[in-house]
Amino acid sequence: MREPVPTPQWLSALRSHVGAPAAAPRTAPDPVNVPMIRRWCEAMGETSALYRDESGAQHPNRQGVIAPPAMLEVWTMGRYRADGKRERGNLRGIDELDAAGFTAVVATNLEQTYLRDLQPGDLLTEQVLLESVSDEKRTALGLGHFLDYSYRFTDQHDALVGTMRFRILKFRPAAQPAAHAAPAAAAPQRPPHPRPAITRDSAFFWDGLKERRLLLRKCARCAHLHHPPGPMCPRCHSMEWQTQVASGRGTIHSYVIVHQPQLPGFDYPLPVALIDLEEGVRLVANLAGISAAQARIGLPVEVQFAEVEPGYMLYAFGPRRSP
Repeated sequence: MREPVPTPQWLSALRSHVGAPAAAPRTAPDPVNVPMIRRWCEAMGETSALYRDESGAQHPNRQGVIAPPAMLEVWTMGRYRADGKRERGNLRGIDELDAAGFTAVVATNLEQTYLRDLQPGDLLTEQVLLESVSDEKRTALGLGHFLDYSYRFTDQHDALVGTMRFRILKFRPAAQPAAHAAPAAAAPQRPPHPRPAITRDSAFFWDGLKERRLLLRKCARCAHLHHPPGPMCPRCHSMEWQTQVASGRGTIHSYVIVHQPQLPGFDYPLPVALIDLEEGVRLVANLAGISAAQARIGLPVEVQFAEVEPGYMLYAFGPRRSP
């Protein structure tokens, strides 16, 4: 019988803090406010009157503007720092796993529960506990440990307004070959490209890519275009829909250059952009033929299609060709 592997001392020490605060409580630097709600909605393409109508005429309780529920954690986030460091330092577990060699990180799960609408003037306080630390796991990214955190958000009256569970994976990054290393006898086989989770609501989009068409979901009642596709129209809530072929032309609304974590099947650094299509819809896409140095907000782009594996077509956006 195989002898059980002893638990490392650092892991036992870290697990002794399970159920204890992972960071000091944090009160939001500012109360819930209309300007931040407006900016968040603009960035996300959210147009609901619930978040814009200060008279409350569009809200069933006539209570005026409310904050989008998904902004729950936004209010207690730390301020921007030019040096890239966290305002409050790391959550418990991050430094311990860094010291043990698990220096790469990727978020894997986030689940939020909303207990009431937040209104301008609410002042939130966040409390976070270390919920669990997994044994060492072998994942597609490498060996690592999962850290689970639980959050409680209370208002200025100490009333609970929401909760959150957050899971991250801390893993050992793959060793990079030395620049002077001798070439291998045969090039390693490229790992398979990650596949999307296709649902009944999104299957038409992926079927369209196979035909080199970028399809958008269009409400059959109010003609509203929306992406990503969902079970109903976000404007009139109709469940009847049809598709419209997008022109494929747009501009870069925003972008990031991904360096870590490095997932199999992608080349890094990886430019990923939020594209404003001519039709008024935004979608996330990789950039092709546009380097990190060339990417800029407002750059005109157009869609490209590439069969990355037999039968698997993907889209990206590259420099727009002259008409």
